[in-house]
Amino acid sequence: MKKENILQSTTTLLGHPKGLFYLFATEFWERFSYYGMRSLLVLYIIDTFFLNVNETERTSIAYGIFAAYGALVYATPVIGGIIADRFLGSRKTIVLGAILMALGHFLMALPGTLFFYSALGLLIVGNGFFKPNISTLVGSLYPDGDQKREAGFTIFYMGINLGAFISPILCGWLGQKYGWHYGFGLAGIGMLAGLIIFLIGNKKNVLGNSGFQPAAYATKKHFGLKTETLIYSISIIFVPLFAMLVNLNESKIGQFGLMTSILSILGIIVLIKIALHMYNESKVDAQRLFVIVIFTFISMIFWSFFEQAGTSLTVFADENVLLPSWCNAAQTQSINPLFIMIFAIPFSFMWPALGKKKLNPTTIVKIFIGLFLLGIGFLVFAYSANFMNSIGQVPFIYLVLGYFILTIGELCLSPTILSKTTELSPLKIVSFMMGVSLLSSSFAHHLGGFIAKLTLPSVTSSGNQGLLTQLASYITGFNTTIDESTVKGIKSLAMSTTVFAQIGIISIIASFIILLFSPLIKKLMHGIH
Repeated sequence: MKKENILQSTTTLLGHPKGLFYLFATEFWERFSYYGMRSLLVLYIIDTFFLNVNETERTSIAYGIFAAYGALVYATPVIGGIIADRFLGSRKTIVLGAILMALGHFLMALPGTLFFYSALGLLIVGNGFFKPNISTLVGSLYPDGDQKREAGFTIFYMGINLGAFISPILCGWLGQKYGWHYGFGLAGIGMLAGLIIFLIGNKKNVLGNSGFQPAAYATKKHFGLKTETLIYSISIIFVPLFAMLVNLNESKIGQFGLMTSILSILGIIVLIKIALHMYNESKVDAQRLFVIVIFTFISMIFWSFFEQAGTSLTVFADENVLLPSWCNAAQTQSINPLFIMIFAIPFSFMWPALGKKKLNPTTIVKIFIGLFLLGIGFLVFAYSANFMNSIGQVPFIYLVLGYFILTIGELCLSPTILSKTTELSPLKIVSFMMGVSLLSSSFAHHLGGFIAKLTLPSVTSSGNQGLLTQLASYITGFNTTIDESTVKGIKSLAMSTTVFAQIGIISIIASFIILLFSPLIKKLMHGIH
């Protein structure tokens, strides 16, 4: 099926459709709320819950909750994409998600485990409705082949990171100075602001005829209820279910963990659905769908490492980085989005400019650069151990430099994959495929939780001298034995930087493997650059 630009309005601002900037503002406030809450979550759990166990065990539990929450937050968009495509349309689905997330953030502002897990359940369900559909609307603003599409996604991506920059500073300051719940409450106000802006944009019709509910389901009833009423009701029912899954994330089903089993089943179902679409599509569209699956796997690798920012890198900053007096550990999560804001606009102009000169790197080359730089960034974190003080703290500049390199890699990889997913997908399943792309972050958060726990002293396996460990020792400078007599800060630094070094090495190797297969992937994309 040939895709067409379905935007009716031709109004532009700075050369881009006006609707882009309403979506930019909506996403800014949604990301403000998400990253504000995320910057506090692990530190809040360690400080507030499970006080009957030692700090290492509390940290491990916090990593598990964060990983389960993150995995479910990015798994539900697959369902949200299907619901938008077939039943509700992107607009109503986004509004539903925004309302649920606002409620979730405000519940986080209330003390107690019941409110805590209920809030996480609301945020998980709400994000599932919101996340894939806001990106889909951005893609619908541009016709196929428009060189401004990728620049538009980079600008949109800057909105994400503008919110992500400001929120840890404000929410982190409120949370750690006046109380955790003030920080969470501010996140809720941000989500409410995003909802209001989106509704204003709808009223002004800046999105043309994009994202409306399919006519067949506008009046259709099921069990005596209109389609949207039924979906609203079911979404509320699922809130306690997801809250329970986060709470029981450490539980086992046979030999496998609960979350591992759930995500494996979900992954199999999604792959079957993609295979069915591939069978029913033309050869060209089928092969393009296969490329999206490859990109999803690459994203999983990238984000499982990158999302250490919310867990092990935050604790690393708290315990092992000599922070300046004006910055706390939660606020270090603003470093990455600060660099995004500085470089997003130059990147958005750079790609089209290179395209006019026929020098724009191919999609695969951009992905290679992104994954390679991710590895270099983690090697910088690891190398900082060579400059530790007597209590295991390293200079702040290495944290900043590492995040800077990660950021450049992110700008090469993430907007590229988002853009190509909308461009490679057949129009009738584009929201679903955006959900599939986001599913990579679900698996990444789950895998990232296991990786984060490797940085804890309680899960170390002494005596492991494999090649990766030997290379890590060379990078970090930890060639001496770390045992119970070692200073606590030095012990934690040795564990975390060893894992960071191993992440860096694996990322660089993976980037070259991708580059090796780039001719085949390019062929399967059938002319899409």
